[in-house]
Amino acid sequence: MSTHLDPITVPAVGLDQPLSLIDPRGRRVHEPRLEPYAADVTSAQLLDLLRDMIVLRRIDAEGIALQRQGQVGLWAPCNGQEAAQIGSARAFRADDIVFPSYRETGVLLVRGAQPGDYVRAWRGEEGAAFDPWVMHMAPLQIIIGAQTLHAVGYALGIMHDRSDQVAITYFGDGASSQGDVNEAMVFAASYHAPVVFICQNNHWAISEPVAVQSQHPIAGRAPGFGIPSMRVDGNDVLAVHAATRWALEQARNGSPVFLELVTYRMGPHTTADDPTRYRDPAELEYWRGKDPIARVEALLRAEGVLSDEISAEFAAAADEAAMQLRAACLAMVTREPLAVFDGVYAEPHTGLAEERADYARYLSTFAEA
Repeated sequence: MSTHLDPITVPAVGLDQPLSLIDPRGRRVHEPRLEPYAADVTSAQLLDLLRDMIVLRRIDAEGIALQRQGQVGLWAPCNGQEAAQIGSARAFRADDIVFPSYRETGVLLVRGAQPGDYVRAWRGEEGAAFDPWVMHMAPLQIIIGAQTLHAVGYALGIMHDRSDQVAITYFGDGASSQGDVNEAMVFAASYHAPVVFICQNNHWAISEPVAVQSQHPIAGRAPGFGIPSMRVDGNDVLAVHAATRWALEQARNGSPVFLELVTYRMGPHTTADDPTRYRDPAELEYWRGKDPIARVEALLRAEGVLSDEISAEFAAAADEAAMQLRAACLAMVTREPLAVFDGVYAEPHTGLAEERADYARYLSTFAEA
């Protein structure tokens, strides 16, 4: 792997129109910049990608239902972003390490999450949501953009180890305005860190449209830092998969890379949000016509690969995943509130004892009420 600090070529591809291989009607599109990276993807592999997206959408719906029923405190929906997450994550090597934000439920699915892993953090249970070393995936990051710095730091460690692993980090269009993201790109470009920045441009940073974040395509920013970039139709799972393969190839050869996946958040920012207060219903209908699952289904049916029987199998697998998720969530036993102080220090600490006593007094007010 290259560790020199010579200038690198910094093209920005797809700024006029996001690159695509499958259009919204399910027809193949000729795109010479992506086709070499998708040439070996078979119809069977496309079926697998479709299955993952269908399962993900069902898991996402179950997570929302669990929050509405008071079983988890919050949920960050990813409806509409299935292709961006499944298509990219399926391109990673098993030992590549992912630094997610809080919305990458699909990446969790691809990395082999167990049913409880999806909800443990949102339910507020002890420990991380999952074992990062088993998943090769850092814990979910709530602080906007902070994970990009962590990814670059890990990538610098990869360079020192002379490994060919790659660090991948996900963030949204809103996070692209954060200082952390821009500082991470400065470091990555300066040291040729093997990191792939994946910006899921879902058009809304909570209630602010992407036009407030950037007057031009976000992928156009990366070359200013010395990072080549590509802007891709994030609702086209095959194009995302191909673009991620390209990005990983560049990263393993010593160049950080930036992908902008142009997609859309169909639901709320989180379950604490009401998008009807700021979003035009016509916009939602427009993007519903670009649904990432429907276009792959249309392509595979036209090719005679997807049958009603297979569709039924995928739906059953999705329902089974949702059932296991719900069962794992309901089976969790929440510790007593004061247990939050256990294990903070190896030895007893007077300051901690005072905090525990204060918290106990606070909790007692609820009992009195």
